[in-house]
Amino acid sequence: MIHPALMKKFTLVFINLCLVILPLFASKPFHLIKNNRAANIYYGGANLVIETALELLSTDAQQVGQSAFKRIGNVDPGAIIVGELSDPIISKLIKDYHIPLPEMEGRWEMFCLKVIPIKKVPTLLVVGSDARGTAYGVMEISRKLGVSPWSWWADVSPRKRSNVSLSPNFEDKQSPSVQFRGIFLNDEDWGLTPWSSKTYEPEAKLDAGIDLTKTKKMSTIGPKTYARIFELLLRLRANSIWPAMHEVTVPFYFVQGNREMAEKYGIYIGSSHCEPLARNSATEWDIVGKGPYNYLINKTEIVEYWSNRLKTLGQSHNIFTLGMRGKHDGAMEGVKTIAAYKDAFNEVLQDQTDLLRKYINADPVQIPQVVIPYKEVLDVYRAGIAVPDYTTLMWCDDNYGYITHFPDQKERKRAGGNGLYYHISYWGRPHDYLWLSTMSPALIYQQLSTAYQHDVRKMWIVNVGDIKPAEYQIELLMDMAWNIDQVQKIGVYQHMNQFLQREFGHRLAKKIVPIMQEHYRLAHIRKPEFMGNTRTEEKDPAYKLVKDLPWSEQQIQKRLVQYKHIQDAATAIGESVPLDRRDAYFELVLYPVVAAAKMNEKHLYGQLARHGKAEWQKSHAAYDKIVTLTAQYNALNNGKWKGMMDHKPRNLAVFDKIIEGKTAASMVDDEEPIKQIPGKDLKGSIGYEGLGYQGQAAAIPLGTEASYRLKGLQGDSVTVVVHLLPTHPVSSDDLRFEVSFGQQYSSPISYKTIGRSEEWKENVLRNQAIRTIKFKVASVQQETLGIKALDEGVVVDEVTVYLD
Repeated sequence: MIHPALMKKFTLVFINLCLVILPLFASKPFHLIKNNRAANIYYGGANLVIETALELLSTDAQQVGQSAFKRIGNVDPGAIIVGELSDPIISKLIKDYHIPLPEMEGRWEMFCLKVIPIKKVPTLLVVGSDARGTAYGVMEISRKLGVSPWSWWADVSPRKRSNVSLSPNFEDKQSPSVQFRGIFLNDEDWGLTPWSSKTYEPEAKLDAGIDLTKTKKMSTIGPKTYARIFELLLRLRANSIWPAMHEVTVPFYFVQGNREMAEKYGIYIGSSHCEPLARNSATEWDIVGKGPYNYLINKTEIVEYWSNRLKTLGQSHNIFTLGMRGKHDGAMEGVKTIAAYKDAFNEVLQDQTDLLRKYINADPVQIPQVVIPYKEVLDVYRAGIAVPDYTTLMWCDDNYGYITHFPDQKERKRAGGNGLYYHISYWGRPHDYLWLSTMSPALIYQQLSTAYQHDVRKMWIVNVGDIKPAEYQIELLMDMAWNIDQVQKIGVYQHMNQFLQREFGHRLAKKIVPIMQEHYRLAHIRKPEFMGNTRTEEKDPAYKLVKDLPWSEQQIQKRLVQYKHIQDAATAIGESVPLDRRDAYFELVLYPVVAAAKMNEKHLYGQLARHGKAEWQKSHAAYDKIVTLTAQYNALNNGKWKGMMDHKPRNLAVFDKIIEGKTAASMVDDEEPIKQIPGKDLKGSIGYEGLGYQGQAAAIPLGTEASYRLKGLQGDSVTVVVHLLPTHPVSSDDLRFEVSFGQQYSSPISYKTIGRSEEWKENVLRNQAIRTIKFKVASVQQETLGIKALDEGVVVDEVTVYLD
């Protein structure tokens, strides 16, 4: 017999459970798709970007179910109700039904999805604080249907689902972490431009009045292509672009329909560091300019050139780059000193402000505009450029993923805020990386998190090259720009896992994730494009010749085994990928992994063969496989991507078949340390998931001494080699640490690099800065090794210890 007190307790628990469960049974879910039929949808406005999002959503629904969302003319219960917060119908709906919403008034691009009962019928409300916020809310429904943002760009065709529902209490509210978020299409010579102009959109036409004799060597990227790019941005909740601007490409504004397509998708058109006031001067000046592109001696014509563009833009979505450099990626013409550059730059800023007042808005505070202290302009900025307080300062990385400047306290308080121009693809010194997108996701996360912590939150533009094959990094960057808290909450590994689960399902993603983690880790140690130990844009012709890397035979053999493991695994998994995901798998996984592996095999077997330790055929076979794989890529989906992938951009020596030869030089000896300490094993450090040579790098907070206990040392002295991420100063003018060993202390050690010094070049090619310190051994029992950060930003990859 149950005790009465216990029976009473059970009864109370049962009643409470009923109170929780019964309302759930009483309420019904909202069906986005039910029995293959999509819901009705109401939108009473006429905003172009919202209409565009609704078009995309209807197409998505038809691919997932068997019908599109049916547009209706009334606010019917059971439908999807879409609108901006300011729409009268939305306001009335909220008031009449007492709908509780998060505070949205005056917010930038915020949206809320909420299932509400209207006349006791579940109804989905999609409301945005503005038009783009509403559009992002509409596209969030597409995500709920299981449609990938990369459905077209990575051939991830939506899968059929007969029923898709949202719970009765479903609510999702989102808003961006960074105001302007977008990409820069750059170095498009071997991918995007040939593919667009010859395969996808050869019919693109130039505007009337363009001198065709001056564009005959150029190719077009037209509105059909840009529509696909802008669709991708909308799906990724991005709102900005710097269009392709190389000399091989007809300027964006010279192609019929490009500008109108940007308006349709609500995209802000900006321009790079060398393209002031929406002018692509690398090519536009030679087509429509008069005289030299020299502000000091040809100011009248240059001001007229800027004016003519501004007259055509009106109230379209633009972010204006201010200042002036050379026509392409070079310093301003005519200036001889930093002081002269500063004076000319300040005069340019005043002229440009006057033009913006005249043609765009009498109040320049209302105009999105940026000054970009890129390369030599950073020195000019530090000399005293008078940048208006309302203008965004857009900081840059060193082209290899390491941010060169973080705003100081004064810069952080600027009304215009701070932005970031960041590279995951680059053409230039010390070597290009335009082929495979292998920038470490962990490095992206670490650098952008640091930037965000220092109030770089106004604008993030990422140089993505040709988009493909940078799909994952682009999504990581845009997700961080949209909701950095969420990415930081789950971490880089889980973010990658979610990406791969969405594209390939849980079972396959579980197998693919470790392959991609290792792929990025190995490429962080040495990018595929850097394997020839060559350099670009160096005067010494010796840098054009493929030669040995400073690696021992043991290191080479180990790396070959590591690459064989992941390429074999990726190839084996490919056999079990469903047919409707085979192309996507090839683009997102198989090609980058196997091509990187073969590039390593080509050069590493070549190095061994030069020393008589391998057969040349292994190197040549790897080269042949890269050629075959690339041809396969360009033939995917019945030739959809023909011309997109080129395994030898710029025809550099690193991409060629290795020339056979012998060397009398000895290979590097392998000296094994007595201890190899990952950064995260230093007590007091803060680890970064997946970062560094072993994926275990860690930051040492300012003023903290991270430590590690060494035992059983046998010798007179010890050599400590500290391997660090080659970052740049964060909150001071230097980047220093000190090392202690027992009671012995080193002097402060700086590893700050200046400009494009030889040390900086070595650092970015190997993704490490290295410092070596020697100490005497006082105790054979135990000594404590300490590393103290004297400046903010010290990140230790690993520490190796050698006994002398």
